Amino acid sequence: MLIPADWADLSPEWMTAALAQSCPGAQVAGLTLLRRSDGTNRRATFGLTYAAGSGPDVVFVKSEGEHRDAHARNGNLWNEPAFYSSGRPIPVDHPRPYAVLVDRPALDWVVVLEDVTGRGGDPRDALRPMTVDQVAAGARGLGALHRQYRGFRQADVPALEWVQTWAPTEGFSSGLRRRVPLGLERAGDRLPAEVLRCSPDEVVDLWVRYVALLHRDPTLLHADAHVGNTYVLPGDDVGFLDWQVVRRGHWSQDVGYFVQGALTDTDRRAAEQDLVEAHRTALDPAADRDEAWLWYRASAAYGLAIWLSTLGTDGYQSHDISLELAIRYATAFVELETRAALTSLE
Repeated sequence: MLIPADWADLSPEWMTAALAQSCPGAQVAGLTLLRRSDGTNRRATFGLTYAAGSGPDVVFVKSEGEHRDAHARNGNLWNEPAFYSSGRPIPVDHPRPYAVLVDRPALDWVVVLEDVTGRGGDPRDALRPMTVDQVAAGARGLGALHRQYRGFRQADVPALEWVQTWAPTEGFSSGLRRRVPLGLERAGDRLPAEVLRCSPDEVVDLWVRYVALLHRDPTLLHADAHVGNTYVLPGDDVGFLDWQVVRRGHWSQDVGYFVQGALTDTDRRAAEQDLVEAHRTALDPAADRDEAWLWYRASAAYGLAIWLSTLGTDGYQSHDISLELAIRYATAFVELETRAALTSLE
């Protein structure tokens, strides 16, 4: 099967072949493009009808796009197809995979996934933040993931041998250094004064310092758990989309990135200590409470650099979403005294 260069190239025959393993006997008669979104990757949702057998009424299809070279440089190119091909149990809600195709010479892949809206999933973004109860559910889910894979070594889990340990690689940090200056310029006086006094290199250096610590007490991380990669299910459970940045590293990177971006500043201030406690209890009730809080405080260095960089990049995310998240992480950075927390951990 060839990976389609454009969604218009998808045919019923292609989709029948893609679903063959997950839905044996299903023969797709027609498919209708319902939605598409080309940003960090190419994404589309298709409605399906069947001439024989049965399968999903709607599927979500995701593939590489024009940013494949950047994904190759920062180590994210093959993570998502590898994640969905691994077959490993993941104790946090995520879309069911139907098919994974990889074309390594072309630096391309495609995954056909469950459309979680069929289960009542409500995808969120920075302009539709979560409630405290929803974020607590997400923190507990991440705690279950982190507990199951705490201390794992790639050599001991062959299906996850591709997972990289977080490190401030040149491919990742050089991209931040190119984009953070424009992000700071675009954010202007919407950022706290303490952040505005930082040079672009200082922002990235703080990211480097934090990421350089993440090899400690490692577990399996989603590693891109911002609110735009989440959905809320009936009953307020929370699931996670977009597993393209999967890493091995310290739990704080997932928890800080999720909590600080998914809540309004007011809700974060009121609830974040309890939310870190919800995760600590799910991960390891015997873990030191003060140390967990210190790691959480340090984690704001990650979101600050990433979303200033995203704000300074055209074609990844809308500017209104990028600005909102840059402000949230910048505000958390100041209020949590992230510089001091980093120094304490080093």
